[in-house]
Amino acid sequence: MSQNIFIGVAWPYANGSLHLGHIAGCYLPADIFARYNRMIGNEVLMVSGSDQHGTPITLRAEEENTTPAKVVEKYHNEFLDCWDRLGISFDLFTNTCTDIHRDTVQEIFEFLRRNGHIYTDTSALPYCHTCKRFLPDRYVNGRCPHCNNPDARGDQCDNCGKPLNPEELLDIRCKISGDKPEIRETEHFFLKLSNFGNDLLEWVKPQSHWRPNVLNFTRRYLEDGLHDRAITRDLDWGIPVPVDGYEDKRIYVWFDAVTGYLSASKEWATYQSDEGAWEKFWDGNAKSYYFIGKDNIPFHTIIWPAMLLGYKNKQLPYDVPANEFLTLELQQLSTSRNWAVWLPDYLASFDPDALRYYLSSTMPETSDSDFSWADFVKRNNDELVATYGNLANRILTLTYRNFDGIIPSPSNVSQNDNDLLLKAMKLFESVSSNLSACHFRMALHSAMEIARETNRYLEHEQPWKTIKTDIERTGTILWVGLTILNGLKIAMYPFLPFSSVKLHRMLGFSENIDDLGWDWDQSTKGLKPGQLLQDPTPLYQKLEEDIVDNELDKLKNND
Repeated sequence: MSQNIFIGVAWPYANGSLHLGHIAGCYLPADIFARYNRMIGNEVLMVSGSDQHGTPITLRAEEENTTPAKVVEKYHNEFLDCWDRLGISFDLFTNTCTDIHRDTVQEIFEFLRRNGHIYTDTSALPYCHTCKRFLPDRYVNGRCPHCNNPDARGDQCDNCGKPLNPEELLDIRCKISGDKPEIRETEHFFLKLSNFGNDLLEWVKPQSHWRPNVLNFTRRYLEDGLHDRAITRDLDWGIPVPVDGYEDKRIYVWFDAVTGYLSASKEWATYQSDEGAWEKFWDGNAKSYYFIGKDNIPFHTIIWPAMLLGYKNKQLPYDVPANEFLTLELQQLSTSRNWAVWLPDYLASFDPDALRYYLSSTMPETSDSDFSWADFVKRNNDELVATYGNLANRILTLTYRNFDGIIPSPSNVSQNDNDLLLKAMKLFESVSSNLSACHFRMALHSAMEIARETNRYLEHEQPWKTIKTDIERTGTILWVGLTILNGLKIAMYPFLPFSSVKLHRMLGFSENIDDLGWDWDQSTKGLKPGQLLQDPTPLYQKLEEDIVDNELDKLKNND
């Protein structure tokens, strides 16, 4: 039975290019999950957008002596181009500057305020005498009071993951002037998180399907007790507070951005024939998944759920499969030091499926993982090219050359043939069960094991030799191989969409691969003897070893 699946993906700040850490952290796993669910027949809505209101935007604008609007326009368009070229299949990738987003944020703000979940109070915030203004949290740095990290931000410590308020920082300093700000009282609106602590803890306790790091972090945070949190700031860039007398303040980014999941759903519905289409993804019958990096866990397992509980009891997350961090050449990714592989640069030089394969096979699901150019080249050549790509090329080329470009009819199918087909079907089932549980590395491993088993089968049967002595047996061997390929294109499609479509076409199919459904039986039922194949070409390209030194030199020169 079809199920409604909502997939919310972290909103990137539109203040700079995406790097591979962003992709491995949330965008690739979300796309894999979305593609799989569409193929098994679920109705999927996957949304995200450019976060165009955060203080990283205003910081970048000040650094470049331009306006926030010009900064966000540049990077939003770049994001859209990258999603298209990498194959990230959003149903809608929007931004936080739309009218529908503003209206939704203000509606939730007012609803929570009317029901006693938002109140005004004074807040002690840093004021920089040099800059002559109150400093939003991203404008200050200091030492974390929880883990002693010397470079914590005013909204969160990236080292321990704890959300922070600027006044909690030790050795606080202004990010712009470098001076120590004065802590002054100013009035702001607060979300009364303390209203929701018990309900959230009862909701979280039974979530045994959550990843251990997500569940344990969230439970510890809730058991420590929730503190009310300011949700407005002294800014002129962002969504206005819908209350008279507060025209100089804006609703702050973390309240603003998470609301984007709901506003984007509503916006998506306006492009459908039914403007109420979004509602089925937010009722009690839907399952909602939020793909984020581990630094965003509390915003998606505590703050956003609290807002949803207070706002008409909307659908709470079913799962928050947060990934750990990706390092680069065993060093932490750093935008300030330019120690990163930027996605636009990668896509200008290399194949998108090669990156999708590498990041899927090394995905930081339970611990940090590392991207190295040497390992990238090795895995591309030894696994993607030599194992899977070579398998497809051998089977297709032997068939095309020796059977007039058509799929042969099987005869006298042997025990060895049937054993392989049964083993492949069981591995396909493993791919499916792991994908449904958001275990993407294991799912890809099972898919690749199908390719490895088939390579072993070919080495045993040696159709390149039997073609000289037994054309009928060779036809059966190649039919078995083609059948496996026809199933592998489905198993690999969530991970490798571009090459799966290419293989689909070389096997002689013209219909959309998305419409096939997730069914191993399609391999035998859908592959008809006599079907005309396309002239085969390699699925993947071998990478030269000198790429490693070239890319490392680029990194070192940028550092």
